[in-house]
Amino acid sequence: MERSEWNAALDERIGKARRTVYENSTVGIAGLGGLGSNIAISLARAGIGKLVIADFDKVDITNLNRQQYLASQIGTYKTDAMEMNLKSIAPFIGIGKHCVKIDEDNITDIFGSCDIVVEALDGAEQKAMLVNTVLSSLPGKVIVSGSGMAGFGDANLIKTQKVMKGLYVCGDMTSDVDTSGSLVSARVMVCAGHQALAVLRLLTGEMD
Repeated sequence: MERSEWNAALDERIGKARRTVYENSTVGIAGLGGLGSNIAISLARAGIGKLVIADFDKVDITNLNRQQYLASQIGTYKTDAMEMNLKSIAPFIGIGKHCVKIDEDNITDIFGSCDIVVEALDGAEQKAMLVNTVLSSLPGKVIVSGSGMAGFGDANLIKTQKVMKGLYVCGDMTSDVDTSGSLVSARVMVCAGHQALAVLRLLTGEMD
């Protein structure tokens, strides 16, 4: 496949103007689990020029019910597996890989060059740490976070909300795996879809 063919296919579905914006955009994804892996796939299919992906974990059999990995990739670092999967879908995408645990000391170095940062981490403390660090250390940066996609509740409860300048949160804002006891692909993917779409709309100025 030639680059011109890829561009023409995207132009037919999303228009040349959007495709050009996406092609020249860099999006960071913190965490490559149920949210992050699905968000990455959606953004790659939309033609995002570069994804900066960060996760320290390896693919486990328990990930396969909701994350975008293959059984053959069990035991592989998620950054490596995701790069392979993204390149198989969008061969011209740029990938910045960081196989590290995200903390306050490395967030700026990892995501400083990104137009938008997507939070897809596990645990309330980790999520808050990333959001707070991005907002305080990367002024002007926009972050799209996920909160509440566990269980089998109504998918229509999952929403996208602007919480404050620079911060958008997607989810039902209440459900948690510790209380619901379950994470199912269909509902996790709804939240991931909200986050990916928010990124795409923000890049083209279609979302305030």
